[in-house]
Amino acid sequence: MSAHPNASVATASAVPAPAAAPAASACAEEPCCAAPLPVLGRDVTVPLVTGGEVTYAALDYAASAPALQRVWDDVAAYAPYYGSVHRGAGYLSQLSTDLFENSRATVAEFLDCRPGDEVVFTRSTTDSLNLLAQVVPADCQVFVFETEHHASLLPWRDARVTYLNAPRTPGEAVATLERALADREPYGPALVCVTGASNVTGELWPVRELTAAAHAHGARIVLDAAQLAPHHPVSVRELDVDWIAFSGHKLYAPFGSGVLAGRADWLRESEPYLAGGGASRKVARRADGGVDVEWHTTAARHEAGSPNVIGVYAIASACKALTEAGFEGLVERERHLIAKVREGLAEVPEVRVLSLFGDDAPRVGVISFVVDGWNSSHFAAALSAEYGIGVRDGLFCAHPLVRTLLGGAPQEQGECGAPEGEQGERSLNAIRVSFGAGTPDEHVDRFVGAVRELVRGGAKWSYRTEGGRCVPAV
Repeated sequence: MSAHPNASVATASAVPAPAAAPAASACAEEPCCAAPLPVLGRDVTVPLVTGGEVTYAALDYAASAPALQRVWDDVAAYAPYYGSVHRGAGYLSQLSTDLFENSRATVAEFLDCRPGDEVVFTRSTTDSLNLLAQVVPADCQVFVFETEHHASLLPWRDARVTYLNAPRTPGEAVATLERALADREPYGPALVCVTGASNVTGELWPVRELTAAAHAHGARIVLDAAQLAPHHPVSVRELDVDWIAFSGHKLYAPFGSGVLAGRADWLRESEPYLAGGGASRKVARRADGGVDVEWHTTAARHEAGSPNVIGVYAIASACKALTEAGFEGLVERERHLIAKVREGLAEVPEVRVLSLFGDDAPRVGVISFVVDGWNSSHFAAALSAEYGIGVRDGLFCAHPLVRTLLGGAPQEQGECGAPEGEQGERSLNAIRVSFGAGTPDEHVDRFVGAVRELVRGGAKWSYRTEGGRCVPAV
């Protein structure tokens, strides 16, 4: 094995030097826009059912964004020095421990956390919110809009939950929450859970105003930033939220890592999320044969077991890369792409874009729509098989919201995919196109052109249903 680049340093503060951040440059169509950031898979080609191959257009960022090349390079540089954290006296274990804790500090800086806030590493946004659901006080009442992703909608199984109807304006969202908080009985601990940006419509929610309403009524608030953090700078301090949760795989890092950051008191006062090594400080047998445990009071309390060191480092690398690239340019470029997609779809009368707050609402690069006369699964399958474009179809793990937007009852049953014999009929699901810092103009141009061709000329291939999915017929 080659010598570590900082092998002369005698402490574990020696970590692999990060790769250089990609320089921003002007894009051809919009001189003011930053260039797309290099991501893995940008040169991957895929076969078309009609013959030949094409460069894959990854337009499903809202599900999983491709890893930044910078992140992958940083992880590759660290991989030879991998060691178990917090448990070893050897150099690699010490180095890995230092890297792990430095990553925690990097994430705290990225989120602009307050002094005393904890950063807990988890597996995902879903894991983060399930952790928080386990530490809320026993008599806590939780308020959550029906518009939430299931990661925010479903974890509160042991709490008293009030589900709020979908608002149609940001102001209505705030007013709805204020009324619900004012009416709560009995008056005790309360938690509001809200998204920063919808994973269905991409619309930004009025987080500051919702936070002010929550705090005015003595409630705390947790922000699901899974769709917000990859697209906009997020400041815990400025938003004044009590906690924030997000996933690495939305933030241009590989799968398997997430973050819950915020106030420490409920985290320290609760039982550990998982019981095991790493969460415990002292364990001793009692005279009666039982076991006494003293748990950690820091983030380690909820990080039992051997942590995903590489996943944590990847998140920290992504935080650095986005910060160094500059969110101002990234946001500006994304607005340029959003305008391209929305203007292109507006030229196709058969397309209806889904929205809660209206066309003028600020949003991130997430747009869902339906096409008259098409089952959404059939349309998405044709985009993939005939144009090499990857989008998402279905209910997007936000079933009540999508059903509401499509004019169905929130409780109406429906399933993702294309039921047998319904490939050309209306379906209670939608198509979602999403993009971000690594998306080139060509991908959105190809998407808009493909939508226009499919609507006007139909699919060039036959499709069948297999396992609830539309697939090309052989």
